[in-house]
Amino acid sequence: MPVFKGESFQDRQSAVVEARKALLEKFKSRPGPDDPQVKAREAERRAIAEAREKRAAEREADRKAKEAEDAARHAAEEAARAEAERQAELARIEAERVEAELAAIAKAEAIALKAEEEAAKKAERDARYAARKARKAERKKQPERMW
Repeated sequence: MPVFKGESFQDRQSAVVEARKALLEKFKSRPGPDDPQVKAREAERRAIAEAREKRAAEREADRKAKEAEDAARHAAEEAARAEAERQAELARIEAERVEAELAAIAKAEAIALKAEEEAAKKAERDARYAARKARKAERKKQPERMW
């Protein structure tokens, strides 16, 4: 089996010190708040944020416009539906009125027809009665027969 050839304690300790130095250098080399690059990045971020807010405002305005348009369309549809219901109600009332008039006319015709039939029956009855009376009168005028 080969012998372990890892790093020694000294090597590891020096690596840690170098890493700390590199981290410190990285932090120190960072530009300050008045650096032109930092200001440019900040201005860019501000521009992006403003553009984002502007787009959000536009979306909100579009949403409100669409809601207003939908509300207007809904109101128009509701008005059209109400008008159609009113027209249907008027048509139903007119149909009921016409139906009632037709029923009244039919009833009047039925009454008139019944009156005509009764008049015709009375005329027939009166004719039979008159014929019977005429026969009786005729018999009274004839001499009596004997059987």
